[in-house]
Amino acid sequence: MEFLERVAADNAAAFAGLSTSLGVRLGLYQAMAGAGPLTSAELADRTGLVERYVREWLDGQVAGAYVTHSPATNTYLLPDEHAAVLADSSLPTYVGGGFTMLRALYGAEEALANAYRNGGGVSWQAFGPELAEGVAAFFKPGYDAVLVQEWLPALEGVEAKLRRGASVADVGCGHGYSTVLMAKAFPQSRFHGFDFHEPSIEAARELAKESGVDDRVTFEVAAAHAFPGGDYDLVTFFDCLHDLGDPGAALRRAEEALADGGSCLVVEPNVSAEPTENINPIGRSFASTSPVLCLPVAMAQNGPHALGNHPGQDALKEIGAEVGLRHWRLAVETFTNRVYDVTR
Repeated sequence: MEFLERVAADNAAAFAGLSTSLGVRLGLYQAMAGAGPLTSAELADRTGLVERYVREWLDGQVAGAYVTHSPATNTYLLPDEHAAVLADSSLPTYVGGGFTMLRALYGAEEALANAYRNGGGVSWQAFGPELAEGVAAFFKPGYDAVLVQEWLPALEGVEAKLRRGASVADVGCGHGYSTVLMAKAFPQSRFHGFDFHEPSIEAARELAKESGVDDRVTFEVAAAHAFPGGDYDLVTFFDCLHDLGDPGAALRRAEEALADGGSCLVVEPNVSAEPTENINPIGRSFASTSPVLCLPVAMAQNGPHALGNHPGQDALKEIGAEVGLRHWRLAVETFTNRVYDVTR
């Protein structure tokens, strides 16, 4: 019965996730943040949505204890602590962006089932445009909180180079959040973002313009194993190396493109290759994403590796050593990520 209750709770969460995604996409949480108690009509007016739908959405949020309800006034309240998780994407506690991936993941169920039956994979493009948007929104708060403040300073000699003026390749840059963050922090350096997904590159270029860093940031469509340029002081892989069908080819290209004394920053999920060590919310989140996203995307590339998102440090080090990147140092880790300083 205890297990039945746990599975029933998971089932409820799976259904509720769609409402959470709608709350993020439609600005419902943001409209409630700091507003105090609101009636459904007041929230509908704030968001420009249909009141009857808003009322039903609110009742579901109350059932999940995301929102509180006062029967006396028939008002709803999003507590400040909950707003920090669901409404403010500038905070490191924000996780709302991850829910916007659900449409893409659930929409690919038939393609995933076929891959499970017949082999092969499901390409990134097959998941639809919402996937790239959701992935970017999921990782952005963490990058905002720790990339410049903790991760880059943890690399040996890198921060000093960036302050003086360095050349950086951000491989698998997606929507460019990581690239633009670094460019804003280190105006003397030049940054080049590469990603095989053209819509993401277009979004990244727009972000650079909006952020006022397009004078020192470029974005280009390129595969991880064939990005252009050379003499880079730093090559970065943010949460993408494990998604590649041939991570060795990407690391080989990075090794070729590094300047003397250059290094790689490799950011991977903080999840264990030992399944029993992932019995916790963060471990479960990553381990559950891998069989429906990370693994199928890698399998679709028909490369020599399909790592999933928890291959373990030893597997990554072995692949790196084969291409000349023999030194892997765990520079820092957070609840969600492990950050490696990788050199020749």
